[in-house]
Amino acid sequence: MAIIQTQNVRIAGISAVIPSNKESNQDLQNISQESIELLIQTTGINSRRIAPKSVSTSDMCFAAAEKIIGELKWDRSDIEVLILVTQTPDQPIPGSSMLLQERLGLPKSCMAMDLNQGCAGYIYGLSTIMSLMSGSKLRKGLLLVGDTITHLLDDSDLSTVPIFSDAGTATALEFNPEASEALFNLQTDGKGFEAIQQKRGEAMKMNGHEVFHFGLKEVVPNVKKTLEHSNKTVDEIDYFVFHQANLLLNESIRKKLKIPTEKVPYTLNEFGNTSCATIPITIVKSLGKELQSNQKTCLLSGFGVGLSWGSGIVDFTNCVCPDLIEI
Repeated sequence: MAIIQTQNVRIAGISAVIPSNKESNQDLQNISQESIELLIQTTGINSRRIAPKSVSTSDMCFAAAEKIIGELKWDRSDIEVLILVTQTPDQPIPGSSMLLQERLGLPKSCMAMDLNQGCAGYIYGLSTIMSLMSGSKLRKGLLLVGDTITHLLDDSDLSTVPIFSDAGTATALEFNPEASEALFNLQTDGKGFEAIQQKRGEAMKMNGHEVFHFGLKEVVPNVKKTLEHSNKTVDEIDYFVFHQANLLLNESIRKKLKIPTEKVPYTLNEFGNTSCATIPITIVKSLGKELQSNQKTCLLSGFGVGLSWGSGIVDFTNCVCPDLIEI
C-alpha cells in the first residue's frame, strides 16, 4: 500500500457549490411506494441535486474557487498549483484544469493538472497536492474536486438515478512550517473496474452488490492501517468523514470500526452521492462552523470507482468554510 506523509501544508479553507435544482426520491417513476421507502431507508438518500446540461463541472468548481479565494483574500499571483479531480471534464482535450487556470486569472507560473478519479478522488487529490507543496515549498494551491455524474446516467436506471448528484468544491492550501503532518494510505484494485463503469457513448452503470461487498471488505482494514501508521486510536480522531456512498454501507463500516455515531457526519439525505465531492461537501455542511474557530483532527476516507480507496488523517486549524453555494 502507498503510505504518504506530508509536512508544512495546511488546509486554509473549503468551499462547495451545488445545483439549485433539487429532485426527490419520493417522486421516482415506475417504482412502487413500498420500494421507494425501502430505497430511501437503505441508501439514506431522500433528495438529489441535478445540474442542468448547461452547467459543467468547471462552472461549479470555478464558483467554489472564486468564493474561497475571496474569503481568504488571497493574492492570485501567489497560487502556484491547481489540481482538478473529476471524471466529467468539460471536454477531452485540453484538460479542464487549464481552462480553470485561465478563467480564475491565475499566473502562467501556476502548474495545472487533471486527475481522473471518482469516489476516492478527494483523498487522492489532497495527497497529491499536499505532497507537491510540501516537497517543493509551493506557497499556495487550489484543489478543485467535482463531477456532473448525472449527465452520464440513463434516466430509467434505478440502480444509479436515485443515488447520484452533482457538485463542485474548492480546497485552499498554504505552505506553513507550523502545519501538522498529514498521512495518507492509498490503494487500488483494477480487477474490479467493471463494478462502476461508463463506456464511451454509453450511460454509466453500477453493480451495487459488488460495490457494497468491496466497501465492506477493503475500507475497514485501510482505515485501521491508517490509524496504526499515525499512532492514533479511534478516540484520538475528532471526526471520521466518509465518502457518502449509501447509509447501509457507511453504517456497516462505522460499526465494524466501533466509531461513535456523533463522530460520523452525514449529508446523504440532502445531497445524495456527489462522487468525488462528497467529503468536502460534508465537511462544509456538517463541520464548517466548528472548524473555523477550532483545531480538529479528522480521518477522511473515500472508496469506489476504479476500484480505488484511501484514507487520510489531516488536522484542521481555523479552516474557513463559507456556507454552501447554490447555482
